[in-house]
Amino acid sequence: MRNDDLLWAMALTFFTTAIFSFGGIATMIPEIHRQAVDIRGWLGNDDFATAFALSQIAPGPNILLMSMIGWRVAGWAGLAVATLATIVPTSLIALLAGRGEARIANTRWYMIAKRALPPIVVGLILSSGVVTGHAAIDHWLGVAIAGGVAIHIALSRTNPLIPLGIGTAIGIAAARLGFF
Repeated sequence: MRNDDLLWAMALTFFTTAIFSFGGIATMIPEIHRQAVDIRGWLGNDDFATAFALSQIAPGPNILLMSMIGWRVAGWAGLAVATLATIVPTSLIALLAGRGEARIANTRWYMIAKRALPPIVVGLILSSGVVTGHAAIDHWLGVAIAGGVAIHIALSRTNPLIPLGIGTAIGIAAARLGFF
């Protein structure tokens, strides 16, 4: 595939995914995985999981996942195309929605939609966790670490950096001992 064709395919993929997603970047992850790994073959599961992990630990917006995928697939040009194709359309929609919301805020259908969308978004976010976990975890120890972190976060009020650090240390120790 020529570089121009690749960049156009990337722009179209990220544009359409961004346009049709609800609930932010986290809800786009299953579709981005399906497109980048399963359909287009731009990345393998390992590369996708690495891009996801790096995008989550880096400071800044969650949009970095798309930027990381663009970078891994087509360098600087891919980074620019993936980022802009995701940000520009959604920013325009947010601008238009924000300006138009005052006119429809008291309509019945808007109030119903406003109550119905949060459960949908939560379901999409949960599916993102499942897809990302499936791509990233291929060993029983990974499942145990992920489960332990999830339980800790759900049941405690401590800083999430604590289980992140502990999980990382366990992963490093397990790799040095030959478990991974």
